[in-house]
Amino acid sequence: MAESSEKSHPQTPQDDEPPAGRKATDGATADTEAEGAAASGGTGGPVDSAAAPPGRRIFLQIDRVAPFPYSLGEYLRRAVWMLVQATLMRFSLPRVRGWRRLLLRCMGAQMAPGSGLWGSARIVHPWLLKMGRHATLGPKVTVYNLGPVSIGDHTVISQDVYICAGTHDYTRPHFPLIRAPVTIGSGVWIAAGAFIGPGVSVGDNAVVGARAVVMKDVPPAVVVAGNPARIIKPRPMQEPPEEREVHPSE
Repeated sequence: MAESSEKSHPQTPQDDEPPAGRKATDGATADTEAEGAAASGGTGGPVDSAAAPPGRRIFLQIDRVAPFPYSLGEYLRRAVWMLVQATLMRFSLPRVRGWRRLLLRCMGAQMAPGSGLWGSARIVHPWLLKMGRHATLGPKVTVYNLGPVSIGDHTVISQDVYICAGTHDYTRPHFPLIRAPVTIGSGVWIAAGAFIGPGVSVGDNAVVGARAVVMKDVPPAVVVAGNPARIIKPRPMQEPPEEREVHPSE
């Protein structure tokens, strides 16, 4: 009877002895932790990437970048312009385009008759800006003209457009400044929020769609859009209707 009782109740593993599968997992975890401890100096925590030996070469050397890329005279002119732009320009009334045009001319900008800009537009170097007849810069336009920027006649630059005439040579370790010019032709519309990159030329009568990123030249009389900007279609240009002479008897 005793033997029958023992056979009907087989022995179970002890509670403090984990199953075989759990032993394997715990063993692997322990090995991983031991390797991590060895790599981190025996702390047992995660490996500190800062303490690891350098495995790659850092090409860019910021400490070699020229700290003062402009002449002393240019820095002085920029200081005066920053004061003028933050006060006389910024808080001028919307309709006093002639006043803002005068301020820019006093700072060296070439402003043709009828050209103008909103008081919230930002220009870095007015002496590197040229605007044609009836050209307009809308609200919050930024002209980052480290290099020359030329805008043709009857061209509209809508709100929040960023014209960038400056970049850096990322192929050289000391990251030299490049003051690349931007040329925008006549009869152009650059819609809201577009970005015009350094060295770009936009042809006459072209249209740049809202939020487009233009990094290559735009041919004349086309519509471009997207990031990067691509030609969508030719610009439709309807001739204005002929004005019929009205006689007093009609």
